[in-house]
Amino acid sequence: MAKNIIVTGGAGYIGSHTVVSLIENGFNPIIIDDFRNANRIVVEGLKTILNQDPLILEGDVCDAVFLSSVFEKYEPEAVIHFAAYKAVGESVAEPLKYYQNNINGLMNVLNNMLKHNIKNFVFSSSCTVYGEPDGAKEVTEETAKNLPSSPYGYTKWMGEQIIEDVFNANPFLKIINLRYFNPVGAHKSALIGEFPIGKPNNLLPFVTQTAVGKQEMLTVFGNDYPTPDGTCIRDYIHVCDLANAHVKAVDYLISNQNGLLENINIGTGKGTSVKEIIQTFVKETGVVLNWQYGPRRMGDVIEIYANAKKAEQLLGWKAELTIADAVRDAWKWELKLANQI
Repeated sequence: MAKNIIVTGGAGYIGSHTVVSLIENGFNPIIIDDFRNANRIVVEGLKTILNQDPLILEGDVCDAVFLSSVFEKYEPEAVIHFAAYKAVGESVAEPLKYYQNNINGLMNVLNNMLKHNIKNFVFSSSCTVYGEPDGAKEVTEETAKNLPSSPYGYTKWMGEQIIEDVFNANPFLKIINLRYFNPVGAHKSALIGEFPIGKPNNLLPFVTQTAVGKQEMLTVFGNDYPTPDGTCIRDYIHVCDLANAHVKAVDYLISNQNGLLENINIGTGKGTSVKEIIQTFVKETGVVLNWQYGPRRMGDVIEIYANAKKAEQLLGWKAELTIADAVRDAWKWELKLANQI
């Protein structure tokens, strides 16, 4: 019988792709989402991809009574916790909103795991916990964590600290913090993908929305950074590769008998500049993009990319899809949305 896996925020961007990967690998995902940060178009997309109705329970992870009832009914083998606000700019403007939701949600999930004796937990963390890395721009899991520059970043930084403290008090737990770099792309079917609410906060959705005419102009923030082309460098990872990493993490936790706490980078191991993303988009799609340089944006890290060797050694996972794949899939998704709306 397929093992139940609770997926909080499972109707969101990364969550929905992970649900597909879980089902393809023999698990039974239980999606918890209240759709405040997700679009219901995802439900229809999942139905078509999976050829079945996904199990979705509408509710808020900050609702302790609701969450406890889900744990009690479905007795999950593991929990993957995505549900959180994630916009850096919004977190600066509304910090209490982010602390209340992201921290309370995490604590509620952990409380219910202990209450219902669930040992396996995968946390959606972020490379933002490294802040602006000191020295080398390629970061390993041993790279010192620096204080983030936004309340959103603090919720991931603090989330990891809360998890460590809970693990120290309950060493039978089996926990992996997956530190994502920059998820991009969409499912190859163009039935699910990133669906920004309002103006996109991430680069590739802004590129595709500009190309399709939803946004008038893409602004590249800064062209005088100490990088080869003057623009910031990030590690962009295809969302389907990232989804597969969660399945590998769940497999690893279930296969281990003893308690563990691991931090694992999930990235390609290669940095790509903002300008290179634009150039790749133009090359792969043939679409002329309306863009300009603007002033630097406060809080932007200059350059950071993953050393992802631990993920390969521990989980047997490595990124397989390219930036070109991600650009093509993101564009196909954008065109699909344009036809539907």
